[in-house]
Amino acid sequence: QVQLVESGGGLVQAGGSLRLSCAGSGSIFGFNRMGWYRQAPGKQRELVAQISSDGSTTTADSVKGRFTISRDNAKLTIYLEMNGLKPEDTAVYYCNLRGRSSSALPYRDYWGQGTQVTVSS
Repeated sequence: QVQLVESGGGLVQAGGSLRLSCAGSGSIFGFNRMGWYRQAPGKQRELVAQISSDGSTTTADSVKGRFTISRDNAKLTIYLEMNGLKPEDTAVYYCNLRGRSSSALPYRDYWGQGTQVTVSS
């Protein structure tokens, strides 16, 4: 079992900042990447940023220059530094891990419970 727990969400004024954390626990044989997704009301879940096992990162165009993903290499933890927040950033943010619990299983997506980020005007 792999568990992902997000924290750091909340209510913030436009232009403000938040730092999200995702702490992973449990046994994981290996993983390809970890990342952050978000889902706003009436919209599909979208990728915000991800970091691969080799350290490479991908960031959505909508948040480039404002959000930064990072990883604690000593543990299964990632962060999302969010600056210059806009009302359109309002969403539930989910931590994602693509990995497998044993070498006999295919890679799959694990998800956290989500943390609400609300940006007011």
